[in-house]
Amino acid sequence: MAIKFPSEAWIQELSAKLNSSETYAQAAATWEGDNIFVILPDDDYPDTMYLYINLQHGKASDARQLKSLDEQKALFTTSAPFNTWRKVLEGRLDPIQGMFSGKLKLVGSMAQVQRTPKATYEMVKVAEQIDTDFGS
Repeated sequence: MAIKFPSEAWIQELSAKLNSSETYAQAAATWEGDNIFVILPDDDYPDTMYLYINLQHGKASDARQLKSLDEQKALFTTSAPFNTWRKVLEGRLDPIQGMFSGKLKLVGSMAQVQRTPKATYEMVKVAEQIDTDFGS
């Protein structure tokens, strides 16, 4: 059954899938940084949603929906409208190119992202495996 994006159930599914992925574990072995994904409103999604996940050395933990950015501090915050996230999750937008082009707005160390691009790409590959309901 498809899981609604964005939602707490979706970020928890991502966490579980990351934790069962040996490829992600290897790619992200040196990654240290928690993340807040901010899904902004657009024509297809009327709300703002905050999804938090802690990623440390190839493992994910503490995945949950936040009420606001004030609820949790994170090393990285990535913001984009709903349909931009959808393009990333459907493999139609390269996440790192999206950061460079400003389609995905990153607050945090772009240098750290650039040092471990495989971690980002593998996380997105895992996310693409989730049976996701985008509500359309």
